[in-house]
Amino acid sequence: MVERNTAEQQHEEQLRGASDASGLGKYLVHRAKPHLPPWLGVGGVGLAGALGSLKWADSAAAGVGLTLASVALTGATWWAGRATSQQRRLHSAITVATGSAWLTAACLAGPTAGPLPDLYLMGGPVVALSWNVRMIMRRNPDPTGEGAGSDKGLLEKVGLARAQIGATTVEPNRVTAKVALAAGEQTSDDVAKSLPHLASALDLPRTAVRFLPDPDSERRGELVIVPEDMLAEMAEWEGPSNLGGSIAEPLIIGRYDDGAPLVIWLPGDPAAKRNSTHVLIAGGTGSGKGDTALNLLSEILSRRDVIVWFSDPKMFQDFAPLRPGLDWGAEGGTDTEVMVEAVKAAIPARTRWLGVHGYRQWRPEAAQQQNDPGHTCRPDGRACGCEGMPFLVSWFEEAANTLRNLGDDAFTGIAQEARSAGVALVVSLQRPSYDQMSTSTRASLPSVIALGCDPRDEGFSLPDAVIDAGAHPGAWGNRRPGYCYVVSPGIPEDRYPSPGRTLAFTARADSTLEVLAAWAQRNGAAADPITVGAASSVAGRAYTGRPAPGTTEQLAGPRAAGEEDDINGGLLVDPEDAGIDPEEELPDLEEGDDAPIFGQEEGRKPSPEEARRLFAAALAEFEAAGQMVVGPRDFTDWCDRHNLSRSWVSLRLKEAAQEGRLDATSSTGRWRIVPALTAA
Repeated sequence: MVERNTAEQQHEEQLRGASDASGLGKYLVHRAKPHLPPWLGVGGVGLAGALGSLKWADSAAAGVGLTLASVALTGATWWAGRATSQQRRLHSAITVATGSAWLTAACLAGPTAGPLPDLYLMGGPVVALSWNVRMIMRRNPDPTGEGAGSDKGLLEKVGLARAQIGATTVEPNRVTAKVALAAGEQTSDDVAKSLPHLASALDLPRTAVRFLPDPDSERRGELVIVPEDMLAEMAEWEGPSNLGGSIAEPLIIGRYDDGAPLVIWLPGDPAAKRNSTHVLIAGGTGSGKGDTALNLLSEILSRRDVIVWFSDPKMFQDFAPLRPGLDWGAEGGTDTEVMVEAVKAAIPARTRWLGVHGYRQWRPEAAQQQNDPGHTCRPDGRACGCEGMPFLVSWFEEAANTLRNLGDDAFTGIAQEARSAGVALVVSLQRPSYDQMSTSTRASLPSVIALGCDPRDEGFSLPDAVIDAGAHPGAWGNRRPGYCYVVSPGIPEDRYPSPGRTLAFTARADSTLEVLAAWAQRNGAAADPITVGAASSVAGRAYTGRPAPGTTEQLAGPRAAGEEDDINGGLLVDPEDAGIDPEEELPDLEEGDDAPIFGQEEGRKPSPEEARRLFAAALAEFEAAGQMVVGPRDFTDWCDRHNLSRSWVSLRLKEAAQEGRLDATSSTGRWRIVPALTAA
């Protein structure tokens, strides 16, 4: 039994050895096949020369014919190579010329005459080996070359036959190749148009192929191919990346398709040559805009030197856990209108303070107490000991609602002036089209987080150059929540067309968000006196600052917007009321005029002086309740109680504006109450 088993093992080893030898032979033949054609060509020329000498030896006519044929073949080769590189064209022509010259001589004098056999034995292998070397170099291009030896089949398919592929860098999930286009024939635009065809040829999604033009050359750039979508697997948010850090440090909101962190900065940094920025968050329904906003807001609130004013007409549906950490939260309507005016008032006040303390723009040092003995900015003339000024983020969620109420240029002034004041504006809406947001506002928002959208809306979110480079959020729509492109100062421009994905928030994240909000209450920056004073001068009691630690009290909810008042621009009244003098004694009631209104009992008609006092008291009550924007419709019940008409109220509002107690807003028939102390 043992002997039989040993014999079987020996037989198996013999078979295995034979199989290995056969496999090795097949492998060598397979590897040698691509290099055989030049050698077969050399052999064919030698055989043709031997046979030709038997037919045309010492024939003058044959000599003329063979010479003309040699010249014609060489010329045809040069002409046919016009679409290839200069090196390949020259190499082919030289090969044909030398081969045809030897063949002509061999046919006329014989292959063994004179130096012909030596030329054949030495020159033939040299020519064949030169083509073998060229083939090897084509498979392993010289990193310093222009791509003359690269395989051009793929580029020919997409209409870039004359382009040359140069140095190629291969990373785990990213291939970057330098591209040189045909001088005077092709431009970067030609490559941008061919990207969809290139993605099709490589069987990849459209967003996996990008072209980054060289800013110093119209015919050079880098072709980037990302073969695997590393964003397909969702990554959950696990907490802030830098709790207690400065707002000047990067905010991490996700990752790129090659695994690199997706970051954004808000304040500027002169040392890094990075400007302060405002942010536009744009994406269609279902694109993951809510999670993207949570990523950014949670990063902001985790920093020690920033305060946030946040408006959300959706009643903080997505942001409720973070609301206690906000310095000011508004739920849309008139509260948001007041917040917009407060930001406008804070900008010059903050800019003035920064200038006095020697800051050309906000820096982290500005958030610390100022002890510069060179500044005597105290009222008593003593050296500076001012409290620091934290960075301010004014965030308007679902901003389309605010823009409809306040006009398409509601944020224009803020966007154009706020950056030097240490204020960053964040605007979030689904479609930043020109019929919703003014072109001036859009041009003043340098940063954008562009999520999936309708293909027709891509140009509203991203610059044309980024779209030409291969960025196409319209390819995602709402099928890839969280997928986005980020364009912002501080991010390398070659990253702009690279897709990223923000982190996902699940129900498990709510408790962490609540802990983060509590941390912000205890350890976050408090609003500085300059900002508080500016906000209070506009918002009065509507601005209360961040809730105290351990409390969750919030401002009153929004007030119903109702329909617009029947007045024009606040300064005009109904034509039928134009002749009414609010100081004139009201006419006596006619029979039937004293009937109860809306169930109210009959009341006494006030005198003009008493009506004015009642009106002033009503404004004070609105201010005390935090309702800082009013109009005639807000006085409906008040008019019923005091037997005063709506037109009388309209005229009194105009007069109060002239006295400085009210200020006109951008909404028809709406007036902003000037806090009593400011008005006085």
